[in-house]
Amino acid sequence: MKAVVWREPLPAADPRALVDAEIAPPAAPGGHDLLVRIEAVSVNPIDTKMRLQPHAGERILGWDAAGVVEAAGGEATLFRPGDEVYYAGSIARSGSYAQKQLVDERIVGRKPKSLDFAAAAALPLTTLTAYEAIVHRLRVPEGKTLLVIGGAGGVGSMAIQIGKRLGIQVIATASRPESSRWCRELGAAHVISHAEPLRQGLLAHGMEYADYILNCADTDQYWLEMAEAIAPQGGICSIVANARPVDVQALRAKCAWFAWEGMFARSTWKTPDLVEQHRLLCRVADWIDAGEVRGTMQEQLRPINAANLRKAHQKIEGRATIGKIVLGGW
Repeated sequence: MKAVVWREPLPAADPRALVDAEIAPPAAPGGHDLLVRIEAVSVNPIDTKMRLQPHAGERILGWDAAGVVEAAGGEATLFRPGDEVYYAGSIARSGSYAQKQLVDERIVGRKPKSLDFAAAAALPLTTLTAYEAIVHRLRVPEGKTLLVIGGAGGVGSMAIQIGKRLGIQVIATASRPESSRWCRELGAAHVISHAEPLRQGLLAHGMEYADYILNCADTDQYWLEMAEAIAPQGGICSIVANARPVDVQALRAKCAWFAWEGMFARSTWKTPDLVEQHRLLCRVADWIDAGEVRGTMQEQLRPINAANLRKAHQKIEGRATIGKIVLGGW
């Protein structure tokens, strides 16, 4: 089958960074696994970060896909052959830059009926990350304020919509007029410019503090600003690793708390609530089909091959994308 493989850490512009290949198809699925024929994939920052890590041997990247179930393992009960699905997969297994992939059904969702494969492939990783951060990590109650740092990116775009759907007042940060418009279109009540401090931006919109903060951009850069902008006894969640030590004492006076969100935690550690990701993706699919949440695909490249994936990686690394970049068809 066709696949795009990763062999060595190289800049995305280097033709050797991602390479077209013919590889053996996966074995027949067992246990809870599904064998999925992939119709579309999308690219996330994790793809670009993994591409630059030293490793041994050949690997397939990619953690967002939409496709059709071709076969199911003996313990699989959630899907059957012919079902259309979408999912982010597991970082501990082979990725989605291939025509077929094995994936545990408990982290797979029903593809939204109202979206084609390309639009659906834009959603899983960012949907899981945003939903888990808001509902499972921060536990934001209805009516509270949530400040989303990096509102126009993939996770931020879903966080704005999920927050609004749950009755939360979302304030987003953005850096350009077009990204500010995007955030407002998705439902942000207010947009703060990246050029001004977070607290100053909140005050300009009549808010003393944010009840909760979700950082989708840069933990190091915003740590002290978040400590200043968070409400007393408020909660902060980040999806971005810090590169240097942060001052946790900055949160102490307010009794504010901090949590990490990483949507691969459940699949990596095989947590007892693994199936919650299946339920979550199906729940958001229902919201999409009901017109309560919209897709975030902003660009589609065809076909799925090494050249187009390298192009998508370069755009992601430029850190100026809005929404998601998707590749469709082989």
